[in-house]
Amino acid sequence: MSYSVLSLDDQTVSSEIVVSAAWTNNQYTLTQFFTSSTQETGSTGAFYLNVYQTASTLTTAENQFAIAYGNILGSGSYYFNAAAPTYTPTKDIYGQYRALILGDENSKFMFDFVSGSDDIVVITVARGRYKQSFNPGSLTLNLKTGSNQLTLTDNSQVQTTATFINNTQYYTLVSGSQGSVFSSAGTVSGSYGYVFPDMGLIMLNPMALQCPTGSAGLEIGWNRTPASTAPPSPFYNPNNRTVYQLISSSGDFSLQAAEVLSSNFIFCRAKNAEYNYTANPTIIDSDGNLIYNQLIYSPVTYITAIGLYNDSNELLAVAKLSKPLQKDFTKETLVRVKLDY
Repeated sequence: MSYSVLSLDDQTVSSEIVVSAAWTNNQYTLTQFFTSSTQETGSTGAFYLNVYQTASTLTTAENQFAIAYGNILGSGSYYFNAAAPTYTPTKDIYGQYRALILGDENSKFMFDFVSGSDDIVVITVARGRYKQSFNPGSLTLNLKTGSNQLTLTDNSQVQTTATFINNTQYYTLVSGSQGSVFSSAGTVSGSYGYVFPDMGLIMLNPMALQCPTGSAGLEIGWNRTPASTAPPSPFYNPNNRTVYQLISSSGDFSLQAAEVLSSNFIFCRAKNAEYNYTANPTIIDSDGNLIYNQLIYSPVTYITAIGLYNDSNELLAVAKLSKPLQKDFTKETLVRVKLDY
């Protein structure tokens, strides 16, 4: 078997951003929403609410995103244990995202106001849905309750410089659709929230959504009842269902996923004097003589695959050709091998 040593000039790397629809079945817009009563009333129901593209009992159901409400004081939920009255699901939710994004257990999320916000709503898109990140400008989140409606998008198309919270890039939620901004103004309670594209998170400001419709809000209420020791039955978070109703009533949640696809191009060359003789043992007889004498003076081979080896002669990859390439002393061959990762 013959080998050719590759040099640095025989390789080059290229990267491109591949954009695709975020939802199941390559759907850009999610129009139907379903939840699971088993999940909602189970042990996880106090923390988050999973949303599917079809009835959760069907085999085709796939988790699209989850909704979680957090309150820094633990309001809107019940104590895990009456003997430990400082711990509740909503307090845990707030603390988890505070540690994840802010990196400071004593800070508050601020939506354009120095005083900070005591509560948050987080929409977490399933990891397999958004690939590496959201495609900036593709978000349309339509919220509706009764005759009140609010359409939100990220401000990536008008933002002039990148913004970060503790090294995490984010965009601000504004009134608009698919990156087209209707109004960059928020509410008297701050912006509508933030989008963290690399983390697959959309964080809503409950106070902004609570504002009256005339103040660019939806005039909705939240359960901020102080935590108590009496657990409900079933043990779920009503604020998560409030957000679910806002989204499902509109029937419009659009999003694209984006990922960087890197390709290593390797140029494999066979010069005119190379790879003209086959190593196939069927061309010789039991005495070691060539069966076909013409292969001595006019050898012809056919290239069907290219193997890539390391310095230890271990096969790392095989590239299959769509059709055999004829090779003899009168021909030189150049094959470009593409490795995606």
